[in-house]
Amino acid sequence: MDDFLRLSASTARFTHGAPRAFAFGGEGRLLWFLRSTGPTDPLDSLWVLDTATGTETRLADPRELSPEPAPLPVAERRLRERSRLVAAGIGSYALCADGHKAVFALYGRLYEVTREADAGQPAQPKELPTAGPVFDPLPSPDGSRIAYVADDALHTVPGGRVSPGDGARWGVSEFAAAEELDRHRGHWWSPDGQRLLAARVDESALQRRWFADPAHPELPAEDFAYPEAGGPNADVQLWVFGPGGDPAVRLAWDAETYPYVSDAGWDSPAEILLTVRDRLQRHVLLLSADPDTGRTRELSRTTHPQWVDPMLPGTPARLADGRMLTSADTRGGAARALALDGVLLTGDGLQVRKVAGAHGNRLLIEAGRRDPSEQQVLLLDPDTGELTALADGPGVHSVQAAAGALLLTSADADGVRRVLRTADGREFTPGDLSQPLPYRVVPVLERVTEHGVPTALVWPRGHVPGTRLPVLMDSYGGPGMQDVSAEPRRWQLRQWWADQGFAVVTVDNRGTAYVSPQFTHAMYRGFSEVTLEDQVAALQALGARHGDLDLTRVGIRGWSYGGYLSALAVLRRPDVFHAAAAGAAPTDFRQYDTAYTERYLGLPAEHPEVYERDSLLADAAGLTRPLLLVTGLADDNVHPSHTLRLSRALTDAGRPHQLLALPGVTHMTPGGVREKIVAQELAFFRRELG
Repeated sequence: MDDFLRLSASTARFTHGAPRAFAFGGEGRLLWFLRSTGPTDPLDSLWVLDTATGTETRLADPRELSPEPAPLPVAERRLRERSRLVAAGIGSYALCADGHKAVFALYGRLYEVTREADAGQPAQPKELPTAGPVFDPLPSPDGSRIAYVADDALHTVPGGRVSPGDGARWGVSEFAAAEELDRHRGHWWSPDGQRLLAARVDESALQRRWFADPAHPELPAEDFAYPEAGGPNADVQLWVFGPGGDPAVRLAWDAETYPYVSDAGWDSPAEILLTVRDRLQRHVLLLSADPDTGRTRELSRTTHPQWVDPMLPGTPARLADGRMLTSADTRGGAARALALDGVLLTGDGLQVRKVAGAHGNRLLIEAGRRDPSEQQVLLLDPDTGELTALADGPGVHSVQAAAGALLLTSADADGVRRVLRTADGREFTPGDLSQPLPYRVVPVLERVTEHGVPTALVWPRGHVPGTRLPVLMDSYGGPGMQDVSAEPRRWQLRQWWADQGFAVVTVDNRGTAYVSPQFTHAMYRGFSEVTLEDQVAALQALGARHGDLDLTRVGIRGWSYGGYLSALAVLRRPDVFHAAAAGAAPTDFRQYDTAYTERYLGLPAEHPEVYERDSLLADAAGLTRPLLLVTGLADDNVHPSHTLRLSRALTDAGRPHQLLALPGVTHMTPGGVREKIVAQELAFFRRELG
């Protein structure tokens, strides 16, 4: 690897040392966060910034607490994959209601640490006794008890085991919820700390997926339950456990019709709010549940003839005056919007992306009101709909808030900056110890084709106009993702690729996020057709505008859905694409998970032609271009069988290709693996494109 790839690998793609996982405590006076000690330190510690003094204090250092790191519990290891967390050490923490106490797990051991607002010296982390390796600890609001999961059972300390031993998994989120519905938690304290809401997950009907490490044949294979498209889902129930020996109460809703629980939690000691979805995700219900009886009633219903996008973060939410804030689409799908009691609050000119909370009597929102590559932070008056900008300059801006304090994060070509503004007007900057970004990249951003497809073009530094260059397409292309963004870290590797002698093109085809709901829904039952059509049309439009793009030498690379796009490109459009590197590609969506695949493609039994059309296996015999296939043999998201099946089909058809199978490597390619793959891709494209 060259200097850039070594630097990217050693810094975890320039993230080590950057503060993350912020949370306010102490009525906005304390700002908690996780951060390692520098750009090459992978172990995150727990820190707090005290706005009374401006000092940062490290409260928990994983090296001091556990000089000899131990294996992570399986549940935590898999959740880190689901949440794409590459940092080691303390992965997450949770605060009690007043924000003075944090609890966290470290290598399966449970700790609590207190930071009183007026304390001279913080208390040392205290390890607590547990029933086994700890996963997802959560303190009660007053901090007197901690709930946690050990060996798929829910416990409290003090207290002991809460859930029955009935063979189910308790207090966890199932694969579909964690991977596709953005629900990573499976237990919640009531506001008074007297009761626990817990998920019961029965995966006995699911098939098992197996992983073996060929490099270590002496080790047993590992397996887990996987919800494959068209097959059974986990049976998810919600139960309320009271103090002492009170009988548990099951929440009752039509779980057969609405099997997905995408959100749950307590609105008050007397009410639970939960969001449920039908299997095809065309109907989403917000329900109110009585924790004493388990009875539920419908508060709102969102429907869409294709699918309802995941609810905007921060919704649904009940405002202080009792009105219900939900997400909605404007008429015709021109914008993602907010609604109050079912009445639209925002219109076509604003693409709402998140509700970050309240600031005074107004709502804090993250939204786009210019180019989709940018994001602004705005204040929204819920009574009038009036918008006031808090962070509106070029770039991607985000916010967190509590008790009048704001943490604003701004990202643009010059890097990432964070400013903490207190309620009384003072400002602080949480320390960022990460590696400065090597490149200042300003991609050429253009909207092309009749669909207004966002594109980005990165030239080599010092490119001489008139010099024609081979093109490298580097896109994801799948739903729920945006590539063409002003966030600077995503352009570092693309600038490196450009400096190797390529014009790097990125295209957000229809189906990707943040342009409009109508733009996103264009992918319905058309992964392969829409994705490839837009990628080709955008490339040709850029070629007509930029004469230095040599469209006789076009390579394409990608990972996950981007790997699918890359293999699809050379298999079906060899007239346009001349070589491809396809990593972790879901080559046949009949073998991918239920919640993602069925949302976009429907049920395999009802629409077999859709799945057949989007599968790559039948195209294997037609391969005429160089193809490099890459897979991690420990990938529990896109199982390595996807790549291996395509490789077998190519082999059976006598079509030459290359296969790079990586023992022990997961979907996230941590520990510098991605950079090692990139080095091999570079050799591949130089050889094949010249």
